[in-house]
Amino acid sequence: MLLLALFGLVEGFVSPIDVVRGVSRRPVRVVPKASFETKAFEKEVIQLAGTTEEIVRGGRDLFDRLPKAFEGIEKIGVIGWGSQAPAQAQNLKESLEGTSIQVKIGLRRDSTSWSSAESVGFTEEDGGLGEMFETIKESDLVILLISDAAQAKLYKEIFQAMKPGATLGLSHGFLLGHLDSIGEKFPDDINVILVAPKGMGPSVRRLYEQGKSVNGAGINSSFGIHQDKTGKATDIALGWGIAIGSPFMFETTLTDEYKSDIYGERGILLGGVHGMVEALFRRYLAQSGDAASAFRRSCESITGAIAPAISKKGIKQLYQDLDDQAKNEFRTAYAASYLPSKEILQEIYDEVASGNEIRSVIMHGDRLEKYPIGKIDGTYTWTIGESVRDQRDDSQTPEIDGFTAGVYVAMMMAQIDVLQEARHSYTEIVNESVIEAVDSLCPYMHYKGVAFMVDNCSRTARLGARKWAPRFDYLIEQLAFTAIDSGATLDESLIDDFLNNPVHDAVAVCAELRPPVDISCEAPSTVKEKVIA
Repeated sequence: MLLLALFGLVEGFVSPIDVVRGVSRRPVRVVPKASFETKAFEKEVIQLAGTTEEIVRGGRDLFDRLPKAFEGIEKIGVIGWGSQAPAQAQNLKESLEGTSIQVKIGLRRDSTSWSSAESVGFTEEDGGLGEMFETIKESDLVILLISDAAQAKLYKEIFQAMKPGATLGLSHGFLLGHLDSIGEKFPDDINVILVAPKGMGPSVRRLYEQGKSVNGAGINSSFGIHQDKTGKATDIALGWGIAIGSPFMFETTLTDEYKSDIYGERGILLGGVHGMVEALFRRYLAQSGDAASAFRRSCESITGAIAPAISKKGIKQLYQDLDDQAKNEFRTAYAASYLPSKEILQEIYDEVASGNEIRSVIMHGDRLEKYPIGKIDGTYTWTIGESVRDQRDDSQTPEIDGFTAGVYVAMMMAQIDVLQEARHSYTEIVNESVIEAVDSLCPYMHYKGVAFMVDNCSRTARLGARKWAPRFDYLIEQLAFTAIDSGATLDESLIDDFLNNPVHDAVAVCAELRPPVDISCEAPSTVKEKVIA
């Protein structure tokens, strides 16, 4: 045990090497964003763990303010038809009904998505569908929702096609990260704004549809202003976010957004939870020999019990509601899993911040024709999961497994702490690490499976999950589980840090701003999840 500790191999437990490494276990103070100004909407000041931030609440009662927010905009071009575009385009079109503002889809003439856009009411005959670059040229607001790799490939042609004084809208800061990495920038004669929903496209649409009778429901969005050529960029961004149904919007920068977003989807949102479930399933299967039980304790406990509990009560309350035995299991699993998780998460953040992860996505785009992205739902874990879902009794709520909860929360808190140490705002930290996980992605994972969710997200997310999930799987088993099985002494300071982390206050405040309805994955919707053959 001493030898292992000296070499840092028993992560999450007392180790002299931690002093040498300078392991930071206590979060640093988060720096709030600067104030923004809006003429069309009201700002609201919220207090989060000792910091002050400004937000704008959404709602259907604000739709009559959209013409003011979009002053000077006659046509909105939504470019692409991937995960976000079908949802955002339809929400925009419906929210702007009765105004003179037109929403038009721009696609390649040979796009296989052309008929899909037509099927939900965007047609060439009524001016709602057209060729991609023609649509860009005639649009006052260009919402660019093609894949990140395609943006990196086509940005010069896109910039050249845009009208001077037009607004380029992004739902991801990836393009800025790419331009920074190659020493280029956006044209000076346009606005550049960001509205980034904190959930996958189908959830943006489903919650908008479900919210029609409760003054709106949707996915929280961050917004950012990178360039404001016309002086109207902030209201355009806020109008866009409210029109797609965001219950509240918080300010970020394009840089902070792509760092936290690309990082988050490789961690607890997708890649981390995928690798975690694989490791937990094998452990429980070895202990019991019962595959169905192993899957219920690992995956079903996370997606069907732990995530909903965090959504409604918060991370800390999840732990406090456990009985004594489950608390002991949680503490053991948490202490063993926190530092192995944080080690990988810090590496991911550094890779994203340095531009390496962005370059990796772009290089894969160049290899895509030769090496297409395959599915990852064929292993024993996920085939057992399919049979467990088929036999599920929906009248019974899955149980919270204390050990599983400890591993899951350890990864979630490690992800949070890395973002705190990088000085991200609390609204961004909570939305990227907690709300998106438990309110958007986990409901789909419970409905269709974790592997299905990974296989049906954006290309950037799918690539990242595939790249990093095996690392989480490996280190959780090799470091965390090995330490537990060797009987290493619990490091109580890690539990104290968890219980006293200021993020719990921020989570409680953000929870009050969550959508008024829970997402229904089975409800009728005009947006469907794309099934990869």
